[in-house]
Formats: sequence, structure tokens, C-alpha cells
Amino acid sequence: MFGILKPYPSPLISGRGIDLDFPMLAGCLALLGLGLVMITSASSEVAAVQSGNPLYHMFRHLVYVFLGLVACGATMMVPIATWQRMGFMMLLGAFGLLVLVLVPGIGREVNGSMRWIGFSFFNVQPSEIAKVFVVVYLAGYLVRRQTEVRETWMGFFKPFIVLLPMAALLLMEPDFGATVVMMGAAAAMLFLGGVGLFRFSLMVVLAVVAVFVLVQAQPYRMARLITFTDPWSDQFGSGYQLTQALIAFGRGEWLGVGLGNSVQKQFYLPEAHTDFVFSVLAEELGVVGSLLTIALFVFVTVRALYIGLWAEKAKQFFAAYVAFGLAFLWIGQFLINIGVNVGLLPTKGLTLPFLSYGGSSLVICCACVGLLLRIEWESRTHLGSEEHEFSESDFAEETSHGR
Repeated sequence: MFGILKPYPSPLISGRGIDLDFPMLAGCLALLGLGLVMITSASSEVAAVQSGNPLYHMFRHLVYVFLGLVACGATMMVPIATWQRMGFMMLLGAFGLLVLVLVPGIGREVNGSMRWIGFSFFNVQPSEIAKVFVVVYLAGYLVRRQTEVRETWMGFFKPFIVLLPMAALLLMEPDFGATVVMMGAAAAMLFLGGVGLFRFSLMVVLAVVAVFVLVQAQPYRMARLITFTDPWSDQFGSGYQLTQALIAFGRGEWLGVGLGNSVQKQFYLPEAHTDFVFSVLAEELGVVGSLLTIALFVFVTVRALYIGLWAEKAKQFFAAYVAFGLAFLWIGQFLINIGVNVGLLPTKGLTLPFLSYGGSSLVICCACVGLLLRIEWESRTHLGSEEHEFSESDFAEETSHGR
């Protein structure tokens, strides 16, 4: 296999051997390891009752971690230029998946939402794939239409011809959280692509108005908005999940009750190993553990932004926009999930990257890591820059170095 891939240099196969951005890789692996530990702890009681095996979810998560690492390695083998060429096809694929998930008999309904395409052993969540594909397509658009985006209204509005129908498909599932994250990342990419401050401010105002209208359109969203401001007013009804999460934070205090000793995971806190795994972490590891986890999140997202900056300095603008977009996807999910857990935002079903239980989210996160590592490697070696053309022999005698 490696002999077949040898003519195509990559961070895994080059004259330097394995040539990766090890700080980024270490940060992501630390989050993966922490996620495995916390899912094992948070899901043990539920798994014991539902399947008779307290380690059921841990074993499934290990399979997802393995698939994620395979996806990460495979993504690193693909040149960034290939991603750029395939942008439009990926966009069509994203639309196709979001349509399929709404088809009865294909899409799987869980808790009133049609967000998964079910297979025999696992489920695929198309929204996780669609968000990344949108970032890749939009990065290509910003490179192709750079002058138009910066100077004309039409260049600014054209991306929304694609984004708004995709947002509508996500809202039909419904998946309000994924819609907000995707549109937020797209807005940030447009701003970094050179959209003027006036047009960007107008976009922000329109987005706020749209969110207000969407919240008003569905009674359950308005109920969540009202409840999160004072969850204790209906602590056994609509405010139950948030009050149990806040109890978990209160019990954790500074150093936590100890790994595996959470009380809230024992059927008090719903979705303890998925959307609210951070609350269990706070209960078992305390304020110190929570802040260290947040520090890891900050490190990997800031590192992703720096990878985009290095690509931009190497004049690899498509790669830079992709890195910025992926970083903003992570930032959006981190902020929303943790904000929900601590009661700063209304309850929303959005996973915490790397930590929450869920195959699609974990595999896509790992694939994004592989893409970021490829971008960093190409920008550091100038492979793919307009001014340089390299072959494998150019890497044969180089010595390893890092940033």
C-alpha cells in the first residue's frame, strides 16, 4: 500500500518520514483520550441497564475512534488541490445527503428529529458532513471570486444562494444548532475573505432577525428560550435537563467528586454521555478539570487559526480559508455546547467535538484534523504554492523542523 502512495508526498510519507504538526496532533489526541475516559464514565449506568454491559458505549466509541484515526490518516494523503477541484461535487453531495435524511424509510427519527441515516450497525448524521463540505466549497468560491466578493454586492450575496437552501434543509430535520454553526462559520469566512464592514454588519443584523423569527416560529424553541433564563421555575418540567446539569457543576466544586463517582449520570441527567458530557466532567473533575479541558479546546482552535494564517502567508489562500472555516466550526460547537451546559444558552442538541459520544461527529472531527495537518505541511513545505512546483525528490534530504 505504501509503495502505491510513495509517488505522492504527504505528512505520513515523505523524505522526512512522519512530518506532522505534533502540537496540533497532541492536543487533539489528548481530547480524544479524555473523551473516551469521560464517555466510559458517563455512560456506564445507562449502558448497564440498556444492554447489560456497562462498557457497551465505551467499546462502540473505541470503534469510532479507530475509524476516526483511519479517516484522519486518509485525509492527510489527499492533496489540498484535490479538495479544491472537488468543491462543487462535495456541495452537491451535501445537498443530496440532507435531502435523503428527510426521506421516510431512509432517515431515522430520534427524539422527534430526522437527523440520521440508519445502517445496520451505525448511523450517519449528514449535517456533520454537510458543514465541512460547505466550508470547502465556500473556500473555493472566495478564491475564485476574491475581487467580486470584496467590491460588489453580488459577490457578497451569491454564497447565500447556496447557504440558505442548505439552512432550510437543516431546519426541516430540525437541527437549529447545526444551522447556526454552519452560517456562523460561513459569515466568518466571508469577513476574512474581504467583505466590507458595512455589508458584514448588515449580514449580522439580518442573521439576528432571522434567528428571532425562527425562535418565534416554533413554540418549543420559545419555551426553551424562556426556560433557560430561569430553569428553576419549572425544574421538573422544561427546565429539568438544565437544572440537573447545574447541580452537576455545583457538586463538582474545585476538584470534583472523583472520576467515576458522578451521581447525576445515574439517570438524573438526560443525555449524560452525549450533549451533556461536559457537565459530568465538571462534576467528576471539578473546576480545575473543566478549565484544563477548555484550555485544550482553546489550544486546538487557536492552532487551527494559526495553520490558516501560515497557509495565507505561503499564498495558499484556498487552504487558508478551509483552515479558518474548520476552526470556526469547532469554535461554534465548543461555545454552544459548553454555553448550554452552564446555562448561558438555551438547551440545544449539539455535540461537543472530540468528547461527546457519536460516531459521525467524532469521525468528521478526526478527518478535519487530518485536513488541517495536511494544510500545515503543505504551507510549511510550500507544496501547492503558485510560485513553487515540487516533486518527491525535493523532500528526500530535508531535515525535520517545526514551528
